[in-house]
Amino acid sequence: MEWTIKKAHEGMLIREFLREEQGFSRRIVKSIKFDGGRIMVNGKTQTVRYSLVAGDKLTVILPEEQHGDHMQPEQLDLAIMYEDADIIVINKAAGMAVIPSLHHPTGTVANGLLAHYSKQDIHFTIHIVTRLDRDTSGLMLVAKHRYSHSILAESQKMGEVKRHYQAIVQGKMEQKKGTINKPIGRKPGSIIEREIRMDGKSAITHYLVEKQADAFALADVRLETGRTHQIRVHFSGIGHPLCGDTLYGGSKQFIDRQALHCYQLSFNHPITKEPFYFSANMPADMAAIMQNK
Repeated sequence: MEWTIKKAHEGMLIREFLREEQGFSRRIVKSIKFDGGRIMVNGKTQTVRYSLVAGDKLTVILPEEQHGDHMQPEQLDLAIMYEDADIIVINKAAGMAVIPSLHHPTGTVANGLLAHYSKQDIHFTIHIVTRLDRDTSGLMLVAKHRYSHSILAESQKMGEVKRHYQAIVQGKMEQKKGTINKPIGRKPGSIIEREIRMDGKSAITHYLVEKQADAFALADVRLETGRTHQIRVHFSGIGHPLCGDTLYGGSKQFIDRQALHCYQLSFNHPITKEPFYFSANMPADMAAIMQNK
């Protein structure tokens, strides 16, 4: 990463410039200093105490990152929608887990990305910004390094990373537009299942019914919070589980997985601040349900 110092920033220490102007966390600055990163001004190595002068060329090289032994590179077909030095946007297929686990140690987005990084000689680990359940399809945002991840994570907390989902839910939705504001927590006795519970964390889901058939409805869904299984739990909680979502009361009559697809993603680029917008068509298995209405 490189910046040309403006007159307004003259006299700032590099440490101040990185933290106050560029959003570097204290932890990342410390990592650059002690974990093998480099800070250079006009091609010469400097410390974070260097006082900047207008016209200086400040370059920061982030240290290499190590990934866990459980996460190995694997050649996979990832549908990469966009990529630059700082971010990747992927259109994830249903059935692909994001991070390796005991039940899904291989074939994950993380495994595929590590192989992709290896081809490009990128020495960073995987930084997921917007995670999707294994059987949910659609757009995912991944940060390529810890700096872009820290900025995007903060943007996400501020509600500036926006996602819209298409959900096909069972039954007739009497209310065509609404907000589900019910807290969600872990279901006792399960490490996977969540439920609506008063001692859970705040969870808010907005929806708009776009099409209504006899047995199901297509809803445009927007999350205000990002709890685990939030859309699935909320719609099940109002008596309209997602088609195919047997964990939360859905039927596999029309589809073999939860009918949920992240079709729209928007955010500001972590480095350039340019607004980005992506969309992904409804996958074939969900489209087939709508065609059979």
